[in-house]
Amino acid sequence: NRQGSADVSRETADLIADAVALSRTTGGAFDPTVAPLVTLWGITTDNPQVPRQEQIDALLPLVGVDHVTADGTHITLDPGCAMDLGGIAKGYASDRLADIFAQYGVDSALVSLGGNVYARGTKPGGDAWSVAVQHPEQDGYAAMLSLTDAFAVTSGGYQRYFEENGQVYHHIIDPATGRPAESGLTSVTVVADGAAGNGTMCDALSTALFVMGEDRALELWRSGVYDFDLILVTEDGRLLATAGIADRFRPDDSAGYAYEIVS
Repeated sequence: NRQGSADVSRETADLIADAVALSRTTGGAFDPTVAPLVTLWGITTDNPQVPRQEQIDALLPLVGVDHVTADGTHITLDPGCAMDLGGIAKGYASDRLADIFAQYGVDSALVSLGGNVYARGTKPGGDAWSVAVQHPEQDGYAAMLSLTDAFAVTSGGYQRYFEENGQVYHHIIDPATGRPAESGLTSVTVVADGAAGNGTMCDALSTALFVMGEDRALELWRSGVYDFDLILVTEDGRLLATAGIADRFRPDDSAGYAYEIVS
């Protein structure tokens, strides 16, 4: 980011390639070049701010993976462009942990990386792992998942935010507007089997689907481009779970949501 180009490791080059591919497939709803806007808002720092619209407008042309060029392991960014791989870093870490577990013969484990969960095998007694979907608006959980050999990644506007003049601004920036996404969703959980690379995929998709909103998120799920299931929590009090996890999904009736299985 500082120099505009660099020779990177094969591992880093592959991760950048994955990020670019996921950005293209999601129509830019996930975009690793949103970094200048993230810096402008500073929502995850000690000094967040609401930028002026002209500041946002000045940075929007710098967002987009067409600004990234890869020649083997040599990565070049167009002037003013910057990359932020934070949107897939924890998912990638869980993929690497899955590789390490396989290497050392670990067949029962549960990894939690703050909204990113990897369940390997079953509990020592043979039962599935229980993974909670956090309630976006209060303590406790909205639903419980029973998972075996699966990744589950949640993104939500409730995780990091600040308030100014009575308005809440969360950390998930819509690359199209340069502002915190207003999609009608409060939480998205993406679930996929424990195949190699799925942690990275789930991490990126959870962000992208939050930005997309309900209709576009379900459209991508139904397209079959990626093999995953999801749970959507909406601002109007609904919780939707896709049919592929219906048998592993248990709502909390005290959470106050209307539940629906989507096919």
